[in-house]
Amino acid sequence: MSWLTALLLLVVVAAGLLRWQRPAWYWLTFGVTFAALRVLVRYASVMDACGLTVPPSRWRLHLARATHRPAPESRPPQILRLRPTRTGLVLRIKLRPGQDAFDVAAATDRLRHSFAMYGVTSRELRSGIVELRMTGYDVLKRVQMPVKVDRAPMRVPVALREDGAVHYRDYRQMPHALTLGATMSGKSVYQRNLVAELAAQDVALVGIDCKQGVELFPLARRFTALADNPDTAAALLDALVTRMESVYQLIRAEQRITSDVPDAEIAAEIWDLPDHLRPTPIVVLVDEVAELALFASKEEEKRRDRIITSLVRLAQLGRAAGIHLEICGQRFGSELGKGITMLRAQLTDRTAHRVNDETSANMAFGDISPDAVLAAIQIPTDAPGLAVTGDSTGGWARIRAPHTTLRQAVNACNRHADRTPDVPELAAFRPVLPHLALTPTPAIETTPATA
Repeated sequence: MSWLTALLLLVVVAAGLLRWQRPAWYWLTFGVTFAALRVLVRYASVMDACGLTVPPSRWRLHLARATHRPAPESRPPQILRLRPTRTGLVLRIKLRPGQDAFDVAAATDRLRHSFAMYGVTSRELRSGIVELRMTGYDVLKRVQMPVKVDRAPMRVPVALREDGAVHYRDYRQMPHALTLGATMSGKSVYQRNLVAELAAQDVALVGIDCKQGVELFPLARRFTALADNPDTAAALLDALVTRMESVYQLIRAEQRITSDVPDAEIAAEIWDLPDHLRPTPIVVLVDEVAELALFASKEEEKRRDRIITSLVRLAQLGRAAGIHLEICGQRFGSELGKGITMLRAQLTDRTAHRVNDETSANMAFGDISPDAVLAAIQIPTDAPGLAVTGDSTGGWARIRAPHTTLRQAVNACNRHADRTPDVPELAAFRPVLPHLALTPTPAIETTPATA
């Protein structure tokens, strides 16, 4: 039996090392089995302790009295499915009559402790059906995106959620976004990862980087237009407004409002147009919005009003024309002047990295969810890239983007440089790349990082 003891000791040591150094491997080899057994064995008692059971019905009580049997126990929600994932477990339950999904959501922290899981989140799939997503370890400590993700036109994966699911940036669902974060909070890495994913899409990228282009100009080979100062940015935004108006004229000409055209085929946005007529969608990335809103003279104030007016018009009217805004900044409040709160109201998708004060978190989530504000101000300084994301529905979650270096983003943009579309209205703002004609296609990976 000595060799069996040695083998068992070796397995225990290996499991301990995996849990310490490689929690994802430990979960796939040992953790998922132990966790599934814990959930199934403890389920009834845990639900009863958390107040998620219902008393027996009257007919069951009458039947027990008539047959002289003990009174039946309270019943927990019915387990419909228990499915293991690469990061945890997914438990789908059916609520009993009289139970509410909010009761399950309020008990998630107690369920996490009782089932010995790292985290538990709940969501109601439909009436009476609730899904509990349990994570077996801290998936945000070392972000590893799954190999297979659900990519689609104008929908790209950008981060990993705390429940192990992939967080997507879907421009068809939420056309405009606001990203806040203090210095060294991971905001630039998030934006860099977004650009690297969008590079493989059939989309025109437009950048406004008033830090003299240090963030976006290294990625210039995949950008249709770039501006590195407020004056150029003002002219570029005017050109985008002109582009938006011309696209609406095209949609108006191709609406096909006749009696023999089904209602679903009447064009009201670019996605209703035939493929050969559909204009290229545009994503506008503004790296530091405060630089566009600040002014020190009367002339700069006029330029500032012109810029903010164009941004508000694009935010209000640009979705149907296929123009989407990605606004980034350290602060985005009313102190930036008139029109800022009107612009913020149109930015549906909100993401906040570590902020230095509660006011900055309120700028992102104050009108959405107080819980998201509290979560944003609790992000530690030693976790760059950790963020809180939410939308106008009030839902929010913690996310973290994978660490994407500038070289990796440059390589992705160079690899897909042939996808860069030409937009006639933005031709004057195309970044100047003198090395573009001299560099052969196989050597794209070795292109210098600066344009």
